[in-house]
Amino acid sequence: MGNSNSSLAGFVYCYYTQAMKTNIKGTNIALTEAISSYLTEKLSHIEKLLPAGDDSVIAEVELAKDTKHHLHGEVFKAEINLRAGGKNFYAVVHKQDLYAAIDLMRDEITRQLKTGFEKKNTLLRRGGRKAKAMLRNIYWWRNK
Repeated sequence: MGNSNSSLAGFVYCYYTQAMKTNIKGTNIALTEAISSYLTEKLSHIEKLLPAGDDSVIAEVELAKDTKHHLHGEVFKAEINLRAGGKNFYAVVHKQDLYAAIDLMRDEITRQLKTGFEKKNTLLRRGGRKAKAMLRNIYWWRNK
């Protein structure tokens, strides 16, 4: 049947932190303690970007080994689907090293989170500027 680690392939590892619920799934790969702790460390950086007090944040992570359609070598896939603040964020990375794929996946989802929350703040500030301009027009005698 193969090695003893093959029984762990397809295993789903689930844990909760203060900021989010995380589901980790391994496809054609054994989720070792080293891999899961490395991934947990990388996901802790993402938690800092999430809104505080939001218990509905769910991160679904899949780590896979894709070899069926490649000519040679092992190609690993790291995929994350993050639901936070009523929005979905998704990133998938294919690399020859699993740890490099995890790093790039974290970088991509971090970029998406920062962009999404910066856009929200920009819209909020723009609305504040318009409200301030309207108030200046109402109280025109104070601006002299």
